[in-house]
Amino acid sequence: MAGAEVNAYLTAAELRKRGHITGILHGPPTGKSEDLWKGIFPDRFPVTQGRDSDSARFALQQFAPDAIYVHKMADLDVIEDLVNSGKPLIRMVHDHDIYCMRSYKYHPLTRAICERPFSTFCIFPCGALLTRDRSGIWPIKLVSYVSKKREINLNRRFQRMVVATDYMKQELLRNGFEPGRIEIHAPVPRETSGSFQSSFSSRNLIIYAGQLIRGKGVDVLLESLTRLRVDFECLILGEGTHKAYCQTLCRKLGLSKRVVFKGYVPPEELESCYSEASLAVMSSVWPEPFGAVGLEAMRYGLPVVAFDAGGIKEWLIDNVNGFLVPHMDRSRFANRVEQLLQDKTLARQMGARGSELVREKYNFNRYIDGLEAMFVQAIAEGK
Repeated sequence: MAGAEVNAYLTAAELRKRGHITGILHGPPTGKSEDLWKGIFPDRFPVTQGRDSDSARFALQQFAPDAIYVHKMADLDVIEDLVNSGKPLIRMVHDHDIYCMRSYKYHPLTRAICERPFSTFCIFPCGALLTRDRSGIWPIKLVSYVSKKREINLNRRFQRMVVATDYMKQELLRNGFEPGRIEIHAPVPRETSGSFQSSFSSRNLIIYAGQLIRGKGVDVLLESLTRLRVDFECLILGEGTHKAYCQTLCRKLGLSKRVVFKGYVPPEELESCYSEASLAVMSSVWPEPFGAVGLEAMRYGLPVVAFDAGGIKEWLIDNVNGFLVPHMDRSRFANRVEQLLQDKTLARQMGARGSELVREKYNFNRYIDGLEAMFVQAIAEGK
């Protein structure tokens, strides 16, 4: 399951434990983890292709929810039906889809991060009318400016917009959302049992865990690693559309003996990978809304080196629990990684501070408590 799906699943599972009744309006089935979803959502309503609005209205009539929690829903007819239902509407904003025509808020050629609100600038000179299409026959597709404007206007009518960071709150404010309707609830993963800590072994092992898509900057990470002057190993954990390109680049850069692409790694094996690591890296060059994978590394007592992109700086404090590097600065990135590999005492100290930060600030039960209180308030306001 991807990040948004994991968050929706864990949130619903915990709410059911607390006595709430859950139902789901969903898109086409993927065949993955369906038994798990059926256990959490006994009431399920598929969005039927060609009659989406009827599907939404049918689900609302049959299930009669007190509140509706929207995650990833791109169909504007469905959204409009939900808005017109009069039910309290809350939306978890996982990314930049709502207000960015490209959905990732950075230029595909220059990779410069966009700091503008949605406007006609998106048409010219940005050229966001054309974007990649990974699911169709053609490599590019047209994006409708009018539809995006409609989407923003519909989402402005939600009772609450839930974001993970102040950075995301500022993005919504920039796009005309009311400040009183925006709440910050960081979608932290459920805590693991035990107090596992990395050994910081002499392998000088670097861990990257995450999707292998262009915005995650694994190519920039590889270019940074060529600047290291110490022996090291690097594990690249994850899958994605940019993997083949990065594997080819790895060979061209002469890193094949030091960098291993392990693909998807199950949780039990992931712990084994972290057990030997000296640090974790986040090479994202798109503006991360949150970056939960960094918190996962800190749970294992590892320092993190990352580019300053999006909301990462709200949990990665430079020189405290790792290093925050200026955007796309490969030399500085390499220097910070090398510093931690050479000074294991510093790495342990930073890792310990990160682990403490996660325990104190990013607690799963407190996260659900916050959501639950917000739902109750939104329902009361609706009545």
